[in-house]
Amino acid sequence: MTKTYTIEGITCEGCVAKVSYVLKQHASISSVAVVLSNKSATVTMSKEVSVEELQNLFGTSSKYTVGAFQPTIDQESTSVFTTYKPLLLIFVFIAATTAISSMNNGKIELMLWMRYFMAGFFIVFSFFKFLNLAGFAESYAMYDVLAKRVKAYGLVYPFLELFLGAAYLTNFESTITYIATIFLMSFSSIGVIQSVLDKRKIRCACLGAVFNLPMSTITIIENLTMVVMACVMLWKA
Repeated sequence: MTKTYTIEGITCEGCVAKVSYVLKQHASISSVAVVLSNKSATVTMSKEVSVEELQNLFGTSSKYTVGAFQPTIDQESTSVFTTYKPLLLIFVFIAATTAISSMNNGKIELMLWMRYFMAGFFIVFSFFKFLNLAGFAESYAMYDVLAKRVKAYGLVYPFLELFLGAAYLTNFESTITYIATIFLMSFSSIGVIQSVLDKRKIRCACLGAVFNLPMSTITIIENLTMVVMACVMLWKA
């Protein structure tokens, strides 16, 4: 059973993450899709849950107000490119600029390009997370294995990405950097894979709380690509 409710009081992507997290604490709710633009929450549940029950999840002092059921309006399906346009454009821009910077005598030095690409990837992605650190931490805690249990890990994770980016950029302790990348991205992929397999409709926090990107196999490919590149560089080293 799927129903849509109005949620008054949401003003940012951090609110979206918090409302989604709170609603999913109800035993009968399996998934939640919160839309900031029209202040609504589409809820999938095993049995009907009243507005009063949903409101009680937030408590009496909460700024969020759950409204009466609104009929779900069918929306046109969007292409993969449209959905993931910000993520894909960032990948293309990083790949292109690092390819230019790693050229030597008209040819791209593959190992140098991969190092520069990893540096750009971690620095740029950490930047978007820092724009709303608290919002990212809330979104990340919805699916990451460690962030679910240790909330502070979500606040620390962008710093880890930033440090890795700086390490690749300066070629600092390359072997340690490659191993750290393999461990961090592989571990991060566990929660992503579990969410995709469970078909949970949640937001991917790879670009922080700035963009509302759905979790999908695209996220898995993104993480595992970093793992593969780090493995190749470690092997070559």
